[in-house]
Parts: sequence; C-alpha cells; structure tokens
Amino acid sequence: MSSTDESPEENVAPEVAAPQQAAHIQVDVIDDRAGYLAAVEAIAGGTGPIAIDAERASGYRYSQRAYLIQIFRRGAGTFLFDPPAVGSFAELNDAIKDEEWILHAASQDLTCLREVGLDPTRLFDTELAARLAGLPRVGLGAVVEDLLSIHLAKEHSAADWSTRPLPQSWLVYAALDVELLVDLREVLGQVLERDDKESIAAQEFASVLTRDFVIVRLEPWRRLSGVHSIRGGRNLAVARELWESRDAYAREIDTAPGRLVPDSALVAAARVLPETKRDLAALKEFTGRASRSQIDRWWNAIQAGMASTDLPVLRSTGETVPPPRVWSEKNPEADKRLKAARAAVTDVAASMSIPVENLLTPESLRRLAWAPPDPAATQDITQALEALGARPWQVDATAQVIADAFVEASQTPEVPPEAVS
Repeated sequence: MSSTDESPEENVAPEVAAPQQAAHIQVDVIDDRAGYLAAVEAIAGGTGPIAIDAERASGYRYSQRAYLIQIFRRGAGTFLFDPPAVGSFAELNDAIKDEEWILHAASQDLTCLREVGLDPTRLFDTELAARLAGLPRVGLGAVVEDLLSIHLAKEHSAADWSTRPLPQSWLVYAALDVELLVDLREVLGQVLERDDKESIAAQEFASVLTRDFVIVRLEPWRRLSGVHSIRGGRNLAVARELWESRDAYAREIDTAPGRLVPDSALVAAARVLPETKRDLAALKEFTGRASRSQIDRWWNAIQAGMASTDLPVLRSTGETVPPPRVWSEKNPEADKRLKAARAAVTDVAASMSIPVENLLTPESLRRLAWAPPDPAATQDITQALEALGARPWQVDATAQVIADAFVEASQTPEVPPEAVS
C-alpha cells in the first residue's frame, strides 16, 4: 500500500506507556543489635552481588555520617539499618567483603560506610558505569527510567535523614534506591560489554576503591563563598576567625555551619569590620538563626582577627596552576598547548562516547599543559599522566594525541594583535 493509501490511524505513532512508580510494602528499620545480627545471617545466605546505599543529613548536620544504610540481596531481601543505633557493622562486612558491591556514585557514600566498618573490595558503580556507557543523564532516577522504564521518585533526596522516626514514605524511597540496583547493574553490564568497555569500567571501579575521599585542606576557611571579594590582610584575618568560630560551634552541636550563619554574613562582617558588638548586631547583612543568639561568639572572633599578628596573604599559595583565562598573558605557550590538547582530547572523548572529564580530568590536562615534559616525547607524556593518576586506558587513549597537540601548538606561529581584524 502506498503512503497515500494509509489511513489516519496508521500514521499515528503508537503511544509509549509512561514509566510507572514502583509500589512498595511497609518498610521497617533495624535499630538494635539483635535485629542487625539476624539480618547479617540472612544477607550472608542470599545470592549474587550486594546492593548498598547510605543516606546522610548533608545541609542539616555537621557530620557526614550515615543515618540510614540500605542493603538488598537476591534471596535475602531488603534491609534498612539505623547506623547510630546499630554501631559497628564489622560482622556484616566480614560476611560480604568478598562479594561485588553495587553502589550508585560510590564516591559519595564510601567515606560514611567506612566509618561504620563497611569497606568493599569489589565494586560496580552504576553512576560511573552510566557515564562510561555515554548515557545523557546519570542520576539514579534518570538511569532507572531510561534503562528499566521505572519512575523512581527522588523527592526525599535532600531530606534530613537524622530525623527520628523516619516517615514511611522516606523509607520506601530509600528501599527502592537499592532494590533496583541489581537489575540496573545487569543492564549496564550488558551495555559495557556490547561497547567493549568492560576493561575501562573495571579500571575505574578499582581506582575508586583506592581513593580516600576525605579532603583535608590547608586553609579551609578560604572556601568561604565570596572570600575573594575581601581585600586586606586584616579583613581576611577576621574572616578566618569567624569561619573557625562557626566551624567549632557547628561541630559542637552537629549542625551544618551554613544553617547557623551563612557564608555571606561572615563575609559581610569581615568586609565592614564592625567597631563594636552593637555595630555587628546592627549589620543587616549579618543574618542567620545563630547570628544574634551567639553574638558574643562572633564578636570575640572579630576581636581575635583584629588583634592577630598572623595576617593571611591575599591569595592562597596552593599547588594549582593559574586559571586558564590568564594563561594567554602569563604563559602564552602553555595557553596554545592547552587549547590544542583540549580540542584533541574532546574529539577522542566524543569518538568513545565518554564524557571528556571521565576520559581525562581537566585539572590533569591543565597541569600537563602548564609545565609539560618534552612535548614531543610520548613516553614522557605517558609517565606524566601516570604520575597524575591517570588509569592505563586513559593513558592509552590520550598520551599520543596530547603529544601531537603539543607539537602542533609549538609550531603554530604567533599572530600579532594588530593583524587581528
């Protein structure tokens, strides 16, 4: 039949059923040692990999501890644990340490899991796998919807998981987060196998397991949002003292620092330098629920900053290279190398259907371009990449193209400014 003979109904694309929210039965939390030990025995008797997730109270509590740990294993079921009540999870770790653990975005949860004694030796990270597979969206809800056609509501992702008792709707949300991970791992494994990316994924998963995700900063107060707007060593000393005072109080009462006094308030006080406690209290930009109730604390910090003889330098002397926007002026040869190499690496990432930041971190490429070894020697580039932590597959994919790009950049003649129309 020709296209002109088709009926209107035959021209209409079939409707695609909307993804369905997964239903769930009543969920209970294990909050005593007896229940925990019984769950360990049941989990040990299950089969296949261990799906695991953790919920923290980021934005509400100072600590990044786990306030809920969820585990699913076929043949055993789903188990939700209250970590503060259970205590050590050493027995569970002993029972499952040799199995593959499935996590989504493992880098976010490994630290709090290790705090209670859970430390995997084999990992499948579904978020990282989705990146390597070239999926356009890699959040758990999006990946589950794309690959399993199940709508996973994420309305409780930013909840205060230190709340007790936890609402049933939150517990269902938490249970679903792990119950779908085994199915998701199987589908993603098939995609990686089809695209010949199994070895790449294995190297990435192994790398995650070797990393310590606890960041220790030399001058953590410089992370204050807006601190770069502060001018003067005395003002910076006040900002430092205010940050350290807030941090100590937040740690003491286990509350997220920004919920006490926001960064913007500390920066405002450091810029103005109030002359009296009354002036500080009258500063309208100095806001936050503890801004007035702890006014003595903040005023003491300001006085300490004003009296300090240890004035910070205006800019931190870190090991990072300058931002690329100033390279053309400070190091034009490095600027040409970076631009050429970045374009080449981006092309490789596109050909592999892998995000460029997963192929090679921007920081690694910047460091290499700023102070490279012999730009023409691929072996030297290879060794430099390895020293920066690049995995073998990343080195294989990028070392030669970076070396070629560096050589090409060195041969590109300078264009006088007056020649640019």
